[in-house]
Formats: sequence, structure tokens, C-alpha cells
Amino acid sequence: MSEELCDVGLYGLAVMGQNFALNMASKGFSVCVGNRSPAKVDLTVQRAKDEGNLPLVGSTSPAEFISKIAKPRKVIILVMAGKPVDETIAQLSEHMEPGDIIVDGGNEWLNNSIRRAEELEPKGIHFVGMGISGGEEGARNGPSLMPGGPREAYDQLEPIIMKCAAQVSDGACTGYVGPVGSGNYVKMVHNGVEYADMQLIGEVYDVLKTIVGMSNEEMSKTFAKWNEGILDSYLIEITAKILAKPDDVTGEGYVVDYVSIRILVFV
Repeated sequence: MSEELCDVGLYGLAVMGQNFALNMASKGFSVCVGNRSPAKVDLTVQRAKDEGNLPLVGSTSPAEFISKIAKPRKVIILVMAGKPVDETIAQLSEHMEPGDIIVDGGNEWLNNSIRRAEELEPKGIHFVGMGISGGEEGARNGPSLMPGGPREAYDQLEPIIMKCAAQVSDGACTGYVGPVGSGNYVKMVHNGVEYADMQLIGEVYDVLKTIVGMSNEEMSKTFAKWNEGILDSYLIEITAKILAKPDDVTGEGYVVDYVSIRILVFV
């Protein structure tokens, strides 16, 4: 890739960060990536090469990271919610200018996003809190994006997020949600609905297994049939697949029968 400045930067290269950076690069946007530990930067740069020499470059420090992004800079951060977000904003904003944009793509409390926007306002830096849904696969191939922040900032981000979001029959799974904090609020409601769905699926599984007496294969076929109608959804689809998955470690029974009872949260 040439030394031209990048269209967008992404800082924070855990699973979601790596995959969203590669998503943007695969859609034709040049991306600069940064991370607290250099090993993740090297890994992401190598992945970009392996996946078709995508337009992605690395950086070794916050200052170099910012210097490689075209003005007005568009910076997406994907780090753990809470204090790490504040620390990352402090490190990056030191090298940024009025008119630049910081987008926090983590699962953050909306009041924290409002506070950060107010703290960055004297510097003239726009702040956007953007909910991201779809997990690792969605981040790489097209997530649902829920941006909330200044309209001026959204207008500059729109070409990127519209192209990188999941695409359905009536368009991209994104759009301007509203002022700062609104994107986080919509993601919170989204998560609540999703968790309720998972609770319902779990209870239906228990009824079919313990009361109706269905086998795993029978339950899998039932969920697959439901997925052909009004219950068509990703969660119903994968439930059918999970129930039918044989255990390839013991060679006996199904994976679901070997799973310990734990609380699992997917976002």
C-alpha cells in the first residue's frame, strides 16, 4: 500500500476490532490500525495481506496512528468499555484537531458517551457512540450499526458505515439514530430483545426435552421447521444446527449434552 493517508483509523484489535478493520478495507477504504500491544497490529496487517492484499497499514504508537489518517480524521475505537475507553480517548485526542471524529464502537453506557462528548467539545473533536451487533462474523462481513452523535460527524461517516453494514433487501442495516447516547440506547434495547429471545429458546428447549420427551434430532428438525416461517431468524437457525451437532471428541451423543450449565452472553 502507498504512503497516502488512510480514509479511516481503527484502534483496538481484539476480535471485533480486527474483523471490522478488515471489513472496511475489503470495501475499498484504506485503514490504519493501532493497538496497545504491537503483536495484534502485526497479526491484523498479515491477515489483510492473506485476505487479498487489502488496503490496511499498521502503526506503532498513538501519534503515528493519528498521523496516518486523512483530515478530518475518522477514528473508530473498539476497546473494553469503561476506563479503557477514557484512557484510549486521552491518548489519541492529544494528537487530534478540531473537526476530527472519534467513534466508540463498544457496548457502552449512554451516559458515558454523553460525558465523553462534552469533554471533547472544547477541543472541537466530535464524538459518536455507535452500537455494533453481529459478533465476530458480523464485524467481518457486515454488522448492524447504530451511530448516535452530531449530524455533522455522521454525514462524514455515512459513506463508510453504509457500505460496511449488513445489507438486506431494503438497504443497509444502519442509519442516523440521533444525538450522542442514542446509538448506545438503541443497542441496549436491541440486546434486551436478543437476550429475551435466547431465554425463550432455552425454555422451549427444556419443555421439548424434559416434558415432551423429544430427542436432539427431533428438536433440531422442529427448530429448522420453525425457521422456515415467521420465526425465521439467526438464533432459531443456529439452535437447529447446534442440536444436531454430534460430539466429535467422544464420538458419542451430541455436543449440547456435554455443555455445562453456564451463563453465556453474545452481542
